[in-house]
Amino acid sequence: MSDNSASFTLTHHFLIAMPSMEDEVFSRSVVYMCEHSERGAMGLIINKPSELSMKHLFDKVDLPLRRNDMAASPVLQGGPVQTDRGFVLHDPIHMADPEKEGESIYASTLTVPGGLEMTTSRDVLEALSSGAGPRRVLVTLGYASWGKGQLESELAENSWLTVPADVGLVFDTPMADRYEKALDLLGLKAWMLSPEAGHA
Repeated sequence: MSDNSASFTLTHHFLIAMPSMEDEVFSRSVVYMCEHSERGAMGLIINKPSELSMKHLFDKVDLPLRRNDMAASPVLQGGPVQTDRGFVLHDPIHMADPEKEGESIYASTLTVPGGLEMTTSRDVLEALSSGAGPRRVLVTLGYASWGKGQLESELAENSWLTVPADVGLVFDTPMADRYEKALDLLGLKAWMLSPEAGHA
C-alpha cells in the first residue's frame, strides 16, 4: 500500500448516495463520516427521520427534556447497525482544564478531527435534560459501518459521491433539503446523475 492511499481518509466528509442506489436504508442518504481508516469506516445518516421525536426519546430514557428548541426534532435513523442505541452528534465541548485540552467533557466521545463530536454515553443526554449541553445536536438510533476495504470498493463502483462536510448542513438545513444541499456542495443536481440524463 502506498503512502498516498494510507493517508486517504473521508473522516469529516459527507458520503452522498448516488441517485441509482436502491438500498432501502441508504437510498438518497447523506452520511456524516465520523471515522475512516484502513480498518474500516463509521458514519451517521443525517437525513432520515424516524417516527421518534426527541421528547419521546427522553421519555423512554426517563429524563425530562428542558430544551424546548429540541422537543419536536426527530430522532434520525443513523444506519442499520445497533439501531437500539443512541448516537449524539454535536458541536465540540472540551474540558476547561488546560491539561486535558482537546478532551471532550463526555465519557464516551469520538472527536472527529476538524469536525464534530459523536457521543454514545448517557451524560450528554443528562446535560441536555437539564437545559444545558451542546448548542447544536443531532441524535440518531443506529449507525452505518463498513469493514476493511468495503467503503473503498463501494466508491470504486460509483455508489457514493464524497465532499468535505459542511457542519451548517448537519444542523441548520431542513431535513428534506439535506440531500439536494449536499449535492449542491459539489455543484451537482440529482437529475444530472440519473442514468437517463441526456437521453431525451
